[in-house]
Amino acid sequence: MVDISFTDDTLILTILGLDQLWTFTHQLAIPFAHIRGVYANPTIDANHPGLRLPGAYFPGVITAGTFYQDGQRLFWDVHDPAHAIVIELHDERFDQLIIEVDDPEGVVRAIWAALRSHTQASAE
Repeated sequence: MVDISFTDDTLILTILGLDQLWTFTHQLAIPFAHIRGVYANPTIDANHPGLRLPGAYFPGVITAGTFYQDGQRLFWDVHDPAHAIVIELHDERFDQLIIEVDDPEGVVRAIWAALRSHTQASAE
């Protein structure tokens, strides 16, 4: 599971609990300018995440860590795909972040609101 927070220009993803061990990651900081899109994807197929390096993959239990699929580098932290969101990136280490959150629709709305607020502030 991942906790989401914001600074003025950055999305902060904090990996919770033992998922830090499985993902080899404690926190990711993504500048808003590097986010192409974000959406909930409750039907994402966590059973075919691609080539794992490093991370954990136990089908039906957890998909976590770095994976390569279709020429893209993906970061996964998902136990329950019904709570998954996808964050599409550019100019970052990962092409996509596929993460589990408590309230997928609410988190997606919050990220879009933060992106809009940052864009408006940058334009002024």
